[in-house]
Amino acid sequence: MKSGKVYLIGAGPGDPGLITVKGMACLKKADVVVYDYLANEQLLSQAQEGAELVYVGKKGGDHTLSQKEINSLIALKARAGKTVARLKGGDPFIFGRGGEEAEELAEAGIPFEVVPGVTSAIAVPAYAGIPLTHRDFTSTVAFITGHEDPTKEETKIDWSKIATGVGTLVFLMGAGNLPTIAAELMKNGRDPETPVALIRWGTFPEQETIIGKLSNIEEIARSKKIKPPVIILIGEVVALRDKLNWFEKLPLFGKTILVTRSREQASELSERLRELGAAPVEFPTIELSPPESWADADHCLAQMVSYDWIIFTSANGVKYFLERLLALGGDLRDLKGPRVCAIGPQTAEALKNLKIRVDFVPAEYRAESIFEGLSKGNLKGKRILIPRAKVARDILPEELKKAGALVDVVEVYRTICPESQGREIKELLKKRAVSAVTFTSSSTVSNFAEIIGMKEARELTEGVPVASIGPITAEKARSLGIETTIMPEEYTIPALVDALVKYFTAESAEIAFKMNSKK
Repeated sequence: MKSGKVYLIGAGPGDPGLITVKGMACLKKADVVVYDYLANEQLLSQAQEGAELVYVGKKGGDHTLSQKEINSLIALKARAGKTVARLKGGDPFIFGRGGEEAEELAEAGIPFEVVPGVTSAIAVPAYAGIPLTHRDFTSTVAFITGHEDPTKEETKIDWSKIATGVGTLVFLMGAGNLPTIAAELMKNGRDPETPVALIRWGTFPEQETIIGKLSNIEEIARSKKIKPPVIILIGEVVALRDKLNWFEKLPLFGKTILVTRSREQASELSERLRELGAAPVEFPTIELSPPESWADADHCLAQMVSYDWIIFTSANGVKYFLERLLALGGDLRDLKGPRVCAIGPQTAEALKNLKIRVDFVPAEYRAESIFEGLSKGNLKGKRILIPRAKVARDILPEELKKAGALVDVVEVYRTICPESQGREIKELLKKRAVSAVTFTSSSTVSNFAEIIGMKEARELTEGVPVASIGPITAEKARSLGIETTIMPEEYTIPALVDALVKYFTAESAEIAFKMNSKK
């Protein structure tokens, strides 16, 4: 059998956006992904369907597999003809033991490539607002392991040279050895007043930065109970943090936001939240799938020209309707007969992206507002097609029929309740580890309550800010005993994120005011 190939990929320091373009391309084509503790698990969603995911993380003294076993595992999968992505935190060749893995592969005659990554040694200080070099402070920097091979009889770090010979010192994996590091540097001539930064979970929304001096950093770390993963940064450049700290000042920094959209759609909301510093937790409460039967939809598609209006109530309806039209051999020319109404700006945007002209977008999702735009309220005898989800509100078609319209409602997709990580989400809510819960449709609310349990859904969201995308979603939540705290004026994902920012900005200002008042 022909051997496969191994890609030793640097996954970056934590922020999933910091993986390289080549690293992502190699990840997407891998049959097997072998990943570390510090490789962001969000990257695993980019692996191809059916890829084998193998966790081999090591933290502290807890090792899933020894390094020798990891080397053997990678070689074994490659010998089986698999394409292997060895996903390593940071860069494979900077304290990542990638050199050892590459040696094993080379000796076994297995093809491999090294895909460099953004090392935490440079990225984490940048996210803490600390440049490693600055012409007003220093032109030299050194990367040093804070955790040498414990089997070595003596250290290979020449403390006498690095203590005073290098401006900025970056120690990786050194949290446990902080007392030794500080003591050795001071003993060998480093000024005890030298600024020190301890940066934990750098580039993640959970990032925490502690500032001190070489003389007192051990005491501060102990009082703060700082645990790995931590980068230790020593040098005068630490003083620039007050001016350059950008990441931790993002409006949603440190906020954990529950995203209940479908897995296919969660990425848009999650990405917007990450850009603002939040930690989105994806909890898909709906799953989209085609209808069990296309018979009704196909019948209506065959007589498209006879309709006066098609009303799309969601971007999902647009997607599945057009996909079925194309599957039947049709194309956009079949829409030349009826006029098109889109409920909501996102639905309109989905149609415009497909080059379909939207004739009417009601200002509000209310029957009166919709009727006014459809033939100026004169609907008697008008044929209207509404392609939508199987489970949906019946108010609109009922009101249209009362106005004299001939309405065909056809199912083009289903929203179903997926198998989900309900237990984990319950624990997060119980611990009050969720800053806000977001709902983007009535279905997300209903299924959230079904997965969590009706009673627990009410109890666990009490006191937690709940963001609903619009009044219909908020009304559904209220009917289940869940009160909406945040709702945008425009019922879109960008507006929902803006509303979250306004809420938490106002909350932060109120907390700051109370603290200043106590002083």
